[in-house]
Amino acid sequence: MGLLEGKTALIFGLANKRSIAWGITQAMHREGARIGISYAGEVLERRVFPLAESIGCDFVEACDVTKDEDIEAAAAKAAEKFGKIDILVHSIAFANRDELNGPFYNTSREGFRMALDISVYSFVALARAFQPLMNEGGAMLAMTYHGSVKVAPHYNVMGVAKAALEASTRYLAYDLGPQGIRVNAISAGPIRTLAAAGVSGFKKMYRAFTEMAPLHQPVTIEDVGNAAVFLCSDMAAKTTGEVLYVDSGYNIMGVPDVDAG
Repeated sequence: MGLLEGKTALIFGLANKRSIAWGITQAMHREGARIGISYAGEVLERRVFPLAESIGCDFVEACDVTKDEDIEAAAAKAAEKFGKIDILVHSIAFANRDELNGPFYNTSREGFRMALDISVYSFVALARAFQPLMNEGGAMLAMTYHGSVKVAPHYNVMGVAKAALEASTRYLAYDLGPQGIRVNAISAGPIRTLAAAGVSGFKKMYRAFTEMAPLHQPVTIEDVGNAAVFLCSDMAAKTTGEVLYVDSGYNIMGVPDVDAG
């Protein structure tokens, strides 16, 4: 019997087979969860539908998280399809490529607004729309990154957005606790996803990460998926408002070992 047997999970943010959302989807499906998938728009349809088909998922809905009416429509469709749900996963982040290059102080007002709206407020909006559908003992989960608490060169406004996302996780955990709903986040090490491709210098950072992390191992979408299963299962029944690092220990390091190698 899987850790999520009998549970229903809705996963927002699937883009392709390299997405962290896909790692989570596969892991939750493996552990027995009934899966629903949401993606950003028509451009991603040809990638998302075959993935959903491969796990027998028949709830696949486009949702523009910048529009409250789209979120409300997704919640209504989920209620009609599933009745109640147990897990809500937010794996959504976006900033214009221009904002991820050069100094942070050059961030445009519109670029800042867009990054915070899509990457942070969408989690709050999804939580508001879906909390009436959540079973007691349910879990909400967001994806963050170490650039929220330390400077990651060129991550810029996304670092600020991730800091806001982590704060939002704590406030949502407080608000939804009385309903028995837990809210957590996973801070994953760098992974070669579609989103990562937009960060200037990502390839160099990716190589340096494995050299500096205590385990000297890259992080995979499967690693994140397994951690997501734990946080959304009854095994983490008393864990809420937390950020779980899945980064081969990178976050504990202060400076690289100059004598290594």
